[in-house]
Amino acid sequence: MKQPLIGTINVTLAMPPAVSPAASALFGALLSAAKEPAQAQAAAPKLTPPAIGEYWPGQGGIYAGIRQHPQGLCHVIFAATDAGKHAYGKHGIEVEAISRHDGKLNTDILIAEGGHPAAEAARAYTADGHSDFDLPAIAELSHAWAYIPESFEPEWYASSSQRSAYYAFYMDFAVGYQLSSDTDYELRVRPVRRLPIQ
Repeated sequence: MKQPLIGTINVTLAMPPAVSPAASALFGALLSAAKEPAQAQAAAPKLTPPAIGEYWPGQGGIYAGIRQHPQGLCHVIFAATDAGKHAYGKHGIEVEAISRHDGKLNTDILIAEGGHPAAEAARAYTADGHSDFDLPAIAELSHAWAYIPESFEPEWYASSSQRSAYYAFYMDFAVGYQLSSDTDYELRVRPVRRLPIQ
């Protein structure tokens, strides 16, 4: 009875003798492409976040840990300061910014719609050279309440999650309530950004 062939084969790529310059160039390009993924992975710097609740130098704010987002696990970084008080906007108009988890998606929708001051203030915020901040979804504000509540004022904070044409969700950092308020009310805005884990 024959035994199955199991083993490892090592292949060494070598330039065949007497080839044209064009073939030589192609061979070199293929060999270089085969090496690129490993080199790119080795060259990518691995970011080391600070402790939760501490400012992350160069990343624009206070580190709040890790959350699952559509593009995978991400570091969550909240701005160190509020971006003022602003209304949600467009009172009486329903928009598609209804995600309770994805502030980036909601903010993109609100910015495209226009007339949403809280989202516009969050998107205009910059820190440490970063301008990719969003108005957090209600679940992102809940994450902040769970991990870095001392970094917020004990007041109401606007979320990007609309509840209806007249109401949007907010987080009360005084006691931890999640409620909804009139989209005309001006509430505190705390921008947030995400950083995919490498």
